[in-house]
Amino acid sequence: MISVDQALAQVLALARPTGPETVDLRAALGRVLAAPAVAALTQPPFDAAAMDGYAICADDNRPGAMLTVVGEAAAGRGHAGALTPGQALRIFTGAPVPAGAGVVVLQEHVTRTGATITLPPIPEAHSNIRPAGQDFRLGETLAPPLRLTARHLGLLAAMNVPQVTVARRPVVALLATGDELVMPGEVPGPGQIVSSNSFLLAAMAEEAGADVRMLPIARDTDASLRFALGLAEGADLIVTSGGASVGEHDLVARIAAQMGLDLAFHRIAMRPGKPLMAGRMGSAAFLGLPGNPVSAFACAHLFLRPMLAAMQGLPDASPTLRAELAEAVGPTGPRRSFLRAQLAPGAALPRITPCRNQDSALVSVLATADALLIRPEGDGPRAAGEIVDYLLI
Repeated sequence: MISVDQALAQVLALARPTGPETVDLRAALGRVLAAPAVAALTQPPFDAAAMDGYAICADDNRPGAMLTVVGEAAAGRGHAGALTPGQALRIFTGAPVPAGAGVVVLQEHVTRTGATITLPPIPEAHSNIRPAGQDFRLGETLAPPLRLTARHLGLLAAMNVPQVTVARRPVVALLATGDELVMPGEVPGPGQIVSSNSFLLAAMAEEAGADVRMLPIARDTDASLRFALGLAEGADLIVTSGGASVGEHDLVARIAAQMGLDLAFHRIAMRPGKPLMAGRMGSAAFLGLPGNPVSAFACAHLFLRPMLAAMQGLPDASPTLRAELAEAVGPTGPRRSFLRAQLAPGAALPRITPCRNQDSALVSVLATADALLIRPEGDGPRAAGEIVDYLLI
């Protein structure tokens, strides 16, 4: 067995970049920016009014000054000509500020009689003008790598960028194995269960930016597994669930090797998740996850998500965090343990409580957990109040 850290280093080495492609801005949400996006204009392109009011010359911003209104400017409709001392221009938010103007006096601070305004006793404290280029300037960039959110798309649209270069979504071929599995909606026969791993793992991969192909369940025969693995052709990453151990019905390692799998490792010092395997099969990376749902989830969180991030040019975005134990825990064994746990607010740090039942088949416990409490290899008993590491899930 190798350590969790060694396994992570090896799976990241297996992850090859998917390469760039260009997409319309409307299709860019959640994609990873792969090349700088360059602003095609300056924003705002002119000095703009930040408030509704009256544009005046800076020297006219005096208590009680009386000025003559010479026109009006609104967003999309500017005023021709410059202001001179003694003049004011009725102006609305977003309108271009005319040359000569240095202050926009708020409309509620002004008394207007016909074409004359009288300024207040206290001069306007702010210019209320957004200078040209205050937001960004022509040629400024949004730099990669970056997973694009709604906020980024708003910025790119304002930059007049209609298309962006992004990392191609990794294609993940997802294969569940086992005679005991049926699909949701089917009636399980004697000794069978409904397959949940495929849906759990597909959702995790899609959240990480992948394009998932869910393959038919492979039965515990050489022929069925060969056929199903053959359907993964063209994928960037093949992910299997189940059949990764060393029992007589655990066929994945043997059949995959016969089909060209170059195995990097098989089994790691981790609980749950010991049977994990990884390697390359042709042009695709290969990740063989355990069949127990919690084991599959833990391995996917620790290894699948970072692999998909690396394929898209991103660093792993799952930092190790700190929390205070809400209750005492016993010692661990020789493998690093990842315990499902729940978080609660604390004084300085969150308080973390491991779930009572850590059986790796219990998806109901997994669904109520907030975190994976990390217990190092050979860790001794820990008292309530001690500081421990965890991962958000």
